[in-house]
Amino acid sequence: MRHIAIIGNGISGITAARHLRKGSDDRITVISAETEHFYSRTALMYIYMGQLEYHHTKPYEDHFWPKNRIELLRAEVNRIDFNGKEIFFAPSGNASSLKYDILILALGSRPNFADWPGAQLRGVQGLYGMPDLERMEADTKGVREAVVVGGGLIGVELCEMLQARGIAVTFLVREESYWRSVLPKEESDLVSRHIREHGIDLRLGAELAELVDDGSGRVGAVRTKGGETLPAQFVGISIGVQPNIAWLKESPLETSRGILVNEYLETSLPDVYAIGDCVEHRNPPPGRRPVEQIWYSGRIMGETLARTLLGERTAYRPGVFFNSAKFFSIEYQTYGEVPANLPSGQQTFYWEHPEGRKALRINYRSANGAVTGVNALGIRQRQEVWEGWITDQTAITEVLTQLGDANFDPEFFPRHENEIIAQFNRENPQRTLKPRRKAGLLGWLR
Repeated sequence: MRHIAIIGNGISGITAARHLRKGSDDRITVISAETEHFYSRTALMYIYMGQLEYHHTKPYEDHFWPKNRIELLRAEVNRIDFNGKEIFFAPSGNASSLKYDILILALGSRPNFADWPGAQLRGVQGLYGMPDLERMEADTKGVREAVVVGGGLIGVELCEMLQARGIAVTFLVREESYWRSVLPKEESDLVSRHIREHGIDLRLGAELAELVDDGSGRVGAVRTKGGETLPAQFVGISIGVQPNIAWLKESPLETSRGILVNEYLETSLPDVYAIGDCVEHRNPPPGRRPVEQIWYSGRIMGETLARTLLGERTAYRPGVFFNSAKFFSIEYQTYGEVPANLPSGQQTFYWEHPEGRKALRINYRSANGAVTGVNALGIRQRQEVWEGWITDQTAITEVLTQLGDANFDPEFFPRHENEIIAQFNRENPQRTLKPRRKAGLLGWLR
């Protein structure tokens, strides 16, 4: 019987443990310094906003782990002896070390943090895990004004969380509009407007210069590079994340931005694998980035590695890229490749509802019209339908006539396929597309 040790109890590590248990009697130990039990990180904001409690975020009851013989060890790893196959822990834990036969590194990410003057003041933090949430809970009591720095997904979540507590929020984004490095201009402008509609003071083209001590070791204000001073008793940092591997840089394990792995998630050392946010793929799958810190890709890596360790050597194949998020009340989905700026050899079709809260963009190849990606805001789309269209290189004309097949909105929501096709026809007068299938009686009557 092998002993498989997994460092990290996020989605990738836990998925690997569960699938390994389904197919083997190996001893499995999951090690985490953060929490004893696996929980949903994406639900942290709802705990702070009072909509959930911590136990609601745990997908499995506490008895699940002993019942399935998955050992949970709450300990902080100090170092790893890869030659001797032994993990050493910080002195404060119950164990001093642990021997293993196979090691899976599922170390996750950590928030980026620039070296601003005053960055170590109390009340200045990022948001990644439960310890961050606990700090935020303590440090926002009695706070009247807050500043959020950085325009990523965590940034808009921090804005919504703080505003839910009645705290006035100023949002500093150095780009020309929100998340412009990821979203095309029209979508970025739409979300920027929506953020402001929700009472957030969004400052575009604004960068943090320093954080000002209120005299007690706590932040009291921030200064921007434009010379403005903004009062803030709490500052949330959202300038991205990076693989949590700094402590491995001096080890024999090959790393770059992340732990380098091949298509089978094997590292440079025998019997050592890496999965999840801490990974950097030497040869990324088509259409994917070397470092992808996304919930579902971590889950797929966990499943893939489990198959390999159970005797079915399997390459990591995540398929068509997708992601989703929520900007206050606007849901966002993206499938395939829709970069911020249109690539050479491609065309784009963009439709936006007159109210400015719904939009659909489809990118397609100029040569044959094959769709390459879609952005949907305020309109729910079916993942499997879009994956099929992108994989099969379906022409945009065919996609538009069948667009109702992809709609995933509830039955009584307004449908917009007619409006979308009508705009495409106006922009392409040589074509007269008509919907091939009805999307539901109510949709076509509206």
